[in-house]
Amino acid sequence: MNHFITGKIFRHALLAGAFGVAASSPLVAQTRTPPQPAAPRATSAQPAPVATQPAPAAQETTAGKGGEIIARVGDSDVTAEEVRATIQLLDARQQAALARDPALLSQTVRAILANRLVLKEAAAKKWDQQPAVVTQLARARDALIVETYLQSVTAVGDSYPGEADIRSVYEANASAFLVPRRFRLAQIVVNLAKDADKAAEDTARRKLDDIVRKLKQPGAEFGAIAKTSSEDAATAGREGEIGWVAEPDMRTEIRSQVTGLPKSGISDPIRLEDGWHILKLVDTEASHTRPLAEVRDAIVQRMRAERVEANRRAYVAELLKQTPPVVNEIALSKLLESRSDATPSR
Repeated sequence: MNHFITGKIFRHALLAGAFGVAASSPLVAQTRTPPQPAAPRATSAQPAPVATQPAPAAQETTAGKGGEIIARVGDSDVTAEEVRATIQLLDARQQAALARDPALLSQTVRAILANRLVLKEAAAKKWDQQPAVVTQLARARDALIVETYLQSVTAVGDSYPGEADIRSVYEANASAFLVPRRFRLAQIVVNLAKDADKAAEDTARRKLDDIVRKLKQPGAEFGAIAKTSSEDAATAGREGEIGWVAEPDMRTEIRSQVTGLPKSGISDPIRLEDGWHILKLVDTEASHTRPLAEVRDAIVQRMRAERVEANRRAYVAELLKQTPPVVNEIALSKLLESRSDATPSR
């Protein structure tokens, strides 16, 4: 099925580990993910994504620090409280993933332990006293203070947004929540490379004609024929079942055949890069708009994020208004010129 439907691999990093979900299939013109609630626009701002960072590596701890000991490396312990604190630094999606997969939680703990070992070795070598490290630590400290302070003064109250605001955004973005028409398909494949020689083409054509003849016989069962004759191993074992495919995801040559089929209808053979495909339309799902109850949480999350971003911009703008900055543009341009001169030519 490598030329019929294409899938998408996505990964989400978690501390020292990473986890992801992959899906692949060959019948689509372009890569798409399953329908998700589109980001509604409550304001013109786009909230900047917040990077997830691992908890700072801690100094050596012992059970006397309090809390149940979860893990230990050397003479350093990790307590349940420290793990909980680390989890709190993750976003809601990462926390949900941890709840579903205990292996990810184990990765989190192992990342903390690894940080402990590295920190202990670095401290023994007085790495924190390196001039460059001292400078970076000072910048990181300043950045953390600025970020946490801005979060505190631009936070949104629990009452926002109200139900009327949520419904207004939902109605204004109705098209973003539209789920396109979908088709449940099954297939029979006869493999044939695009650059195959005449002998291979003749062999494939004979097998294809034989399959078409079987399908036209009274009482013919598409699934049974797919199971015994289809050369696509991924779907043959499922009696040719591909699953649901959204109309916009289909290749043009596939869409033109499928959209004209009645339920349980079978297409003419379709030539693609990997061979011949015969499709059966198992079922159809009409286009519809996802109900508010289904997308409400996504709307609320985006509205709150956009309000926070708007609050942040307004707060910083007011500070700049009260204390206008002065920039020596001439000196700045000279600085850029000197950096350009220092860059070696290739």
